[in-house]
Amino acid sequence: MTETDTAIRHVVIRGLVQGVGYRAWTERAALAHGLEGWVRNRRDGSVEAVFAGAPDKVAGLIEACRQGPRGARVDAVDQWDAASPALSPRRAGERFSLLPTI
Repeated sequence: MTETDTAIRHVVIRGLVQGVGYRAWTERAALAHGLEGWVRNRRDGSVEAVFAGAPDKVAGLIEACRQGPRGARVDAVDQWDAASPALSPRRAGERFSLLPTI
């Protein structure tokens, strides 16, 4: 995959998204979509993620994030374009990382 056919999006999901398995759901969904990136909880109660891959797959996962796992209540999904350095928090050797809370 070349950089021209790769989308990288930074996403913050707000609502009841902690304590409901949102990070684990995001990791499974990202890998199922063939995406790279990471996800983590934030101390403000939101979930933050970076998704990289085919533009249609990234868009599809962001759309799925509007629903999330059972038990979640998503109030807002903020997103913006990112560049490859946004992937750097990933753990070495992992395609998609579930990171600690910041």
